[in-house]
Amino acid sequence: MPANTAAPCLAQPLTASTAEAFLKDLFSLAVAASHPAQTLPRYLPKDTTGKALVIGAGKGAAAMAKTFEAHWQGPVRGLVVTRYEHGEHCRHIEVIEAAHPVPDAQGTLAAERTLALIDSAAPDEHIFCLLSGGGSSLLSLPATGISLAQKQAINKALLKCGASIDEINCVRKHLSAIKGGQLALRASPRPITTFAISDVPNDSPDIIASGPTVADPSTREQALNIVKKYAIALPNNLANWLHNPDSETPKTLSHNASYQLIATPIDALNAAAEFALAQGITPLVLGDSIEGEACEVAKVFAGIAKFTAKHNQPLPKPCVILSGGETTVTVKGHGRGGRNAEFLLSLFHELKGQTGIYALAGDTDGIDGTEDNAGALFSPSDYTKAQALALNSADYLANNDGYSFFECLNRLIMTQPTRTNVNDFRAILII
Repeated sequence: MPANTAAPCLAQPLTASTAEAFLKDLFSLAVAASHPAQTLPRYLPKDTTGKALVIGAGKGAAAMAKTFEAHWQGPVRGLVVTRYEHGEHCRHIEVIEAAHPVPDAQGTLAAERTLALIDSAAPDEHIFCLLSGGGSSLLSLPATGISLAQKQAINKALLKCGASIDEINCVRKHLSAIKGGQLALRASPRPITTFAISDVPNDSPDIIASGPTVADPSTREQALNIVKKYAIALPNNLANWLHNPDSETPKTLSHNASYQLIATPIDALNAAAEFALAQGITPLVLGDSIEGEACEVAKVFAGIAKFTAKHNQPLPKPCVILSGGETTVTVKGHGRGGRNAEFLLSLFHELKGQTGIYALAGDTDGIDGTEDNAGALFSPSDYTKAQALALNSADYLANNDGYSFFECLNRLIMTQPTRTNVNDFRAILII
């Protein structure tokens, strides 16, 4: 909306308490808009009377399976794997829970059983694959000669070094026996339809859950370069495997493999923007694929927020700046917190309690990194409160300890698992 366009009338006056409630409502609406119960039914085939074999992986996989069962009229069987405490009760589809973000034996068992199910598919049984964020770790089957412990070690190293999700998944795919199109290859020539919830920048199917059902454009040479870039030490057998042509992933797949996105980050952001507009608050969606170091991204957003507060541009107040994507954190300290807490703490540090600016950052899956919070929020008054409690935001940033900082302020957002995942949601309200 141009700066000289009048904002719609406010549905209610914005005060400190209503501003915070508004931000929480935005987050809740964004999550609800991306839940499989709301999105999956409209993408199912018109004829739901045939035999269905359902497989899947991700934080939303159990909720997707439950929704699939509720709307499928024909015989259904199958298995999906989801994160611990993200399960749902299904009548015909088995749900296995496993570890995320570092894989465990349960994830390997789920991957082995998934391949066995595919091999058992009857000629008249259509295979459906339900994918969502987290599937890379949850559906983990190391390639020949690679142990689970070695996969766990390289996962930990990639998560700590600040690698992007594209880079992490490139390495994962070339050390796997199921990722990067290899699951679909196993199903061929039987038809397989994938329904996916995107949690990655640009909604790339080959990155979502490491693309087990789509052709993989990345190469083993790229995987080796990523390992070298971040100075990750590889055991000899892993290095030898990546140098072996057998580690290459399939670059083409059968036409019997189809793929449909059922929820994306922009869907969540648009739902929040529509709600804001209805409340008389001008929304600006800055992007759904924002990447980079969380603390550095926050500095840019702080600059935009301060400029808007001062000059009433690029949009009129009251307004809310919305964004999504997946930032990264290069871990140097020993604190607690995921990328949303890191982003918000850096934003807090830059704004220094500037009047009229409120902010929230949270992961739509309900888990910020590996913590029990979805994210956090703050108001201008929290800066004075932090000073009274002798909380130095710079020190907490240096220790990557956003969780502890906002815990002291009682500003953590606790949602429990949401059973969906369209990545990060950030909202900066300026009144």
